[in-house]
Amino acid sequence: MIKTMVLLKRRPDLSIAQFREIYETGHAKLGERLLTGRAVRYMRRYLNGIPNPATGVPAETEYDVATEIWFADRESFEAAMAMLGTPEVMAEVAADEATLFDRTHNRFFTVEEYESPCVAEAAAKP
Repeated sequence: MIKTMVLLKRRPDLSIAQFREIYETGHAKLGERLLTGRAVRYMRRYLNGIPNPATGVPAETEYDVATEIWFADRESFEAAMAMLGTPEVMAEVAADEATLFDRTHNRFFTVEEYESPCVAEAAAKP
């Protein structure tokens, strides 16, 4: 299994609520269309700033969402990257991303996951 993670920042003119709405009703649908049959899982994790104890107002975060995409194997990942790298798809994605992201801040990674057993063991105890 290969997992990619993308850290994304919203455009400064969008509120958090606007950003999430546009992402879920637009960009995520584009991702679903392009990734169906290529990826095995596509998830968004919206980041919330820690509230300031004095004001209760959450701090601005460096990124607004961590998007995760899992691929069954290296071949599936490479095929998806090749498709996403075609001029037509790149143009479509870039135009869509311009509606909600500050693309200068976006970061893309592949991820190796290691899980510590302590959490799973604690949850299993009566």
